[in-house]
Amino acid sequence: MAANNRRMSGKKGAQVGSGGQRRKGLEGKGPTPPAEMRKKHKKNRIATAKAKQAARRPAPRGRGGKGTSEMVVGRNPVVEALREGVPASTLYVQQFIDNDERVREALQLAAERGGINLMEAPRPELDRMTNGLNHQGLVLQVPPYEYAHPEDLAEAAADAGEDPLIVALDGVTDPRNLGAVVRSVSAFGGHGVVVPERRAAGMTAGAWKTSAGTAARTPVARATNLTRALEAYKKAGIVVVGLAADGEAELGELEALAGPVVIVVGSEGKGLSRLVGETCDHRVRIPMPGGAESLNAGVAAGIVLYEAARRRV
Repeated sequence: MAANNRRMSGKKGAQVGSGGQRRKGLEGKGPTPPAEMRKKHKKNRIATAKAKQAARRPAPRGRGGKGTSEMVVGRNPVVEALREGVPASTLYVQQFIDNDERVREALQLAAERGGINLMEAPRPELDRMTNGLNHQGLVLQVPPYEYAHPEDLAEAAADAGEDPLIVALDGVTDPRNLGAVVRSVSAFGGHGVVVPERRAAGMTAGAWKTSAGTAARTPVARATNLTRALEAYKKAGIVVVGLAADGEAELGELEALAGPVVIVVGSEGKGLSRLVGETCDHRVRIPMPGGAESLNAGVAAGIVLYEAARRRV
């Protein structure tokens, strides 16, 4: 009879034997996600449509060609890339993701910057996109970098009424070194960086981060053949200076740094390649009283750029 009374009761609230399950429904579920992430919301439909259009639309090609697209994977790397202003086209967020501080910051940074599509995707799709890497529910797509042509750098200097100050990298394969060189070129008023198309570092997310945002205003050109690009610079009246531990002159003795110049920096281990070294008008060394055998590309380029900037002032 008692059981029958419970079934017939019109009282609201938890029933006997519910274990308080209804109380759990009253607990908070965390911050409301941005409108772009909420299904059936107008902004979500707009963001999805833009992402599909971007995927179909061919991107304009620079004179120096394009790099390849890249995926930044994992919560910390994605947040760091967004903080440093690394270019991004789409932020993929796993469905039903645990909403911690890093996820919230990534969504906030992407929304504040604008132009980044927010896409929700199931975990299997993110696993497929990242080839099974530990993405932790966040994947940032970095679009291909648009490289300039080596001639563009000299033309930009001429348009500004300045003598060209360009750095070329020979055999430098660490993107962080490339980013450091870009930062130094920007700091000392240079007009850009030239890298070979093959067996060399390119403008990856790591290079962008190391450049501390200066890659947005300092062009990087890609040369199919670095030796021929240097020869073209020489024909245009630009002096080519190569850094070498056994260089014939010391850096402080080189008057050519006061005029149009291309500074060629080799790899830390091998230095300049034979053909590039033979193409240089001058081979100079940086005096190192401390006895170090070599400097990495970023440091070496910074020292020479400072000397060039000092002479030009």
